[in-house]
Amino acid sequence: MSEVTVTKSWRDELASLVEDTGIQYTGDGIGIPSADAVETKTRDFVGIEGDVVETESFKDQVKGFLKASGEMLTELAKGCRDIVQQSLGNEDSYVVKKFGGHWEKVSGKLSFMNEFLPEDRDPVHAWPVIFFVFTIALAVLTVNTEPRSPKLLPKKVYIHPPSATRIQLPDGRHLAYHEQGVPADRARFSLIAPHSFLSSRLAGIPGVKESLLEEFGVRLVTYDLPGFGESDPHPTRNLNSSALDMSYLADAVAVKDKFWVVGFSGGGMHAWAALRYIADRLAGAAMFAPIVNPYDSSMTKEERHKTWERWTSGRKLMYFLARRFPSFLTYFYRRSFLSGKHGQLDQWLSLSLGKKDRTLLEQQGFEEFWQRDVEESIRQANPKPFKEEAVLQVSDWGFSLADIQYQKKRQGKGILPWLKSMYSQVEKEWTGFLGPIHIWQGMDDQVVPPSTTEFVHRLLPGATVHKLPSEGHFSYFYFCDECHRQIFSTLFGASLGPLNTVLELDQQSTQADLDQNSTQADLEEFHITLHYAWSKEAYKLLLQFQLLDYDGAGGECGSMSKVSAAEIEN
Repeated sequence: MSEVTVTKSWRDELASLVEDTGIQYTGDGIGIPSADAVETKTRDFVGIEGDVVETESFKDQVKGFLKASGEMLTELAKGCRDIVQQSLGNEDSYVVKKFGGHWEKVSGKLSFMNEFLPEDRDPVHAWPVIFFVFTIALAVLTVNTEPRSPKLLPKKVYIHPPSATRIQLPDGRHLAYHEQGVPADRARFSLIAPHSFLSSRLAGIPGVKESLLEEFGVRLVTYDLPGFGESDPHPTRNLNSSALDMSYLADAVAVKDKFWVVGFSGGGMHAWAALRYIADRLAGAAMFAPIVNPYDSSMTKEERHKTWERWTSGRKLMYFLARRFPSFLTYFYRRSFLSGKHGQLDQWLSLSLGKKDRTLLEQQGFEEFWQRDVEESIRQANPKPFKEEAVLQVSDWGFSLADIQYQKKRQGKGILPWLKSMYSQVEKEWTGFLGPIHIWQGMDDQVVPPSTTEFVHRLLPGATVHKLPSEGHFSYFYFCDECHRQIFSTLFGASLGPLNTVLELDQQSTQADLDQNSTQADLEEFHITLHYAWSKEAYKLLLQFQLLDYDGAGGECGSMSKVSAAEIEN
């Protein structure tokens, strides 16, 4: 039997893959369909021109998929329903035992609402549908009625032209400063204020009125810390160098008497340094929510816990990085206030704010002031001074707050006082800075918690603490005219205005002339009285005593007394 080879085209091969094999089992054996049947099957897939034709379109396939998915979800929902019914419908389940009685009471009281449902509706199925639809409708109304304000793009940082007055320090650096209030020769009180973190010399006492400074005769001097604003950076700055910069500034701006130091928030760190290192230059300190080292070894566990629990996780992270990995701070600073765009104060510094502080931050005047202050602070676009400031806050300050005012034994000189101190209780005396220290603390302050001031007061019992109910970190110190008046009244007493130099010198000269004339008149009257009351010898002795006294003064009365003595002797 000869072998026949048949060559198929690709269309035939495709048709053979999708067509019926033609093998059917009829019960009588295996039959092979006729050629007509095969040709009919093939026509269903092969067109007239020989192209393959799909019997099911893509649209039909999508419909089929969605239908199948719907059926699967329906079965899933039925399964979940059965599980819930078995869990809640079973009297032995925990949910039924715990809440079954309460649910029956509530459903019994609300059963009257079933009267509003159609008679053919089961309340168990109807009420969940009603509540679901109501919730969706309420959500839609809330979204649609909410006013849609266009999202404003962040404002770009603008660096203003240099405008500060600068002095040159002994080490060659330049320090930029700003003055407010009365001139140096008319100032009754001089205040020097180092600024806080992410601030500048423009801050000072924010919003203080020139008229108020004039009323109390106050001269306010603020300056840029090294590397901030227009001040040159310091290669190895610390709190000791910070206090010395303050002393050099006072000399340069002609502060002749002692001055007050003002420390707000992070600026309080530099005010503490001034109290420790240049105490002899200070008349007092005015502190407003001053910071302390959160890692201070003098803190008890309870004090540290009260302080840290008020802070956000972001701020805790910043403190941790500043203490352990300060180089990572550069990354965060360049993504926030060094990004070239303005942002929110609480977001940049990871602050949690109280009610009054948030109200203040929403005011237009505060926003304008804050943005201008930040622009001046980051003028040099260098993260190093900010990193140095953050590291200073959490590092060893070189002193403890207890070193500002402390007690020591009063010991005399010699062996006897030393032996007495060995066997008896020696009297103690306070030393260090003994001038007034006033601390104002908002009781709703989330940035520097009240527990911080309690810690300070424990170490400095001589400080006066002013507790401010419901006040926050910024609300009392920023843009509050009445608050500023209360501060000045507490520090300086009655308002006497600026000094009138010419008038006060004339008054002193007049008073000196009156005293001299009065002395001469009294002396002449005394001589006359002695002439009639005493003998010649006694008068000579008294006159000699008086003569020596006035000769020592070198005045004209001395010479007149000599003449009188000569006349008496003749």
